[in-house]
Amino acid sequence: MESKSASKIFEALSSDVRLDVFRLLVKNAPDGLVAGDISRLLDIPATNLSFHLKALVQSGLVTVEREGRYMRYKASIPLMLDIIAYLTSECCSDNPECCRKFRRESHVDPCFLPER
Repeated sequence: MESKSASKIFEALSSDVRLDVFRLLVKNAPDGLVAGDISRLLDIPATNLSFHLKALVQSGLVTVEREGRYMRYKASIPLMLDIIAYLTSECCSDNPECCRKFRRESHVDPCFLPER
């Protein structure tokens, strides 16, 4: 992944609302949710939500499919994993012991941080 692509993704997630929307879509992967359900679950007016969904779709983090008169939004799990890998690929200059120390100090469940 290039820095320019990563920056675009981080920019899309820099809003509290967009971060909440993306996390909700990740939780509901792989099926995603229709816009009305997202609006209801997050208590966001539809007009505001459409603005935020557009930014997420443009970043590539979210895809959209038409289902009759509804629009279904889905998180791009592969892109999410790519951005996580981009952030962690050069952690600790490939010093495994240092990485293990940071992993122990973090609040992340170890199942999400496999040993290298």
